[in-house]
Amino acid sequence: MNWQSVSFDWNQARAFLATAETGSLSAAARTLRLTQPTLGRQVAALETHLGVTLFERVGRSLSLSRSGFQLLEHFRSMGEAAAQISLGASGQSQAIEGQVTITAGDAVSAYWLPAVLKRLRVMEPGIEIEVLASNDIRDLRRREADIAIRHVRPDQPDLIARLVRQSTAHLYASTDYLEELGWPTRAEDLSSAAFIGFAPVERLMLGLNAMGLSLTPRNFRIVTDNSAVVLETVKQGLGIAMIPKEFATLIPGIACVLPDLSIPLPFWLVTHAELLTSRRIRVVFDLLAEELSRGSTGDAKL
Repeated sequence: MNWQSVSFDWNQARAFLATAETGSLSAAARTLRLTQPTLGRQVAALETHLGVTLFERVGRSLSLSRSGFQLLEHFRSMGEAAAQISLGASGQSQAIEGQVTITAGDAVSAYWLPAVLKRLRVMEPGIEIEVLASNDIRDLRRREADIAIRHVRPDQPDLIARLVRQSTAHLYASTDYLEELGWPTRAEDLSSAAFIGFAPVERLMLGLNAMGLSLTPRNFRIVTDNSAVVLETVKQGLGIAMIPKEFATLIPGIACVLPDLSIPLPFWLVTHAELLTSRRIRVVFDLLAEELSRGSTGDAKL
């Protein structure tokens, strides 16, 4: 290999790839946890080393140049190779110390994970935890997270998924709102009710209507992508929402609406197959599995 021909470093390649995939220097800087000027200098240095223009700059927006578009797949291959190296190295680590990144929905992250992490700190004080509280699905194969708690089983063959809990979500509202509405006893009684939904609300509306309700977009007076907002707006009497039964127990003054209506809510614990050979990740994975499974028997709350 002609090493003299490789005049750029991985940080510059990573900066280009993140900018191309996120669409802007500011978004890429947030992803890589760099300042925007630092990331911009890395992209500019890569352009200088390669002797090509990678992005066309029009005002504040960026678009890939012809050269950037042609090189993008090569840099993606580098990114995949770097991710595999990181996976392999993590899998070989036998020290029960270091960082483990967990991604979960914001409700699970806020209302359940802290108690588990408190127990983990006593068990293994050398493990550092980063929690990515997001309802977006992170890419475990590219090491955006080490362990994920999901409601959908992944279909990638290199991911290990363990079903650790089966739960249900139900319609809940504050007792004050139900008094104002008139306590419903049939699905038809909710046709004029105010609902609080997750974006995109169309999927939730179709699911509820399949259960016998007759809702339109006008029923959804509040739409959000944050579970804490849903819980608080229900508590304040602003409408009805579909809430996992475990989280509903945390909110005083609310009641289940039409208890026979429910949506299955499985909990899958997911990691990359290679990561389970890492002792620190295995310890965290097994503890999460134990706590989620215990919660399904009533011994611990989510």
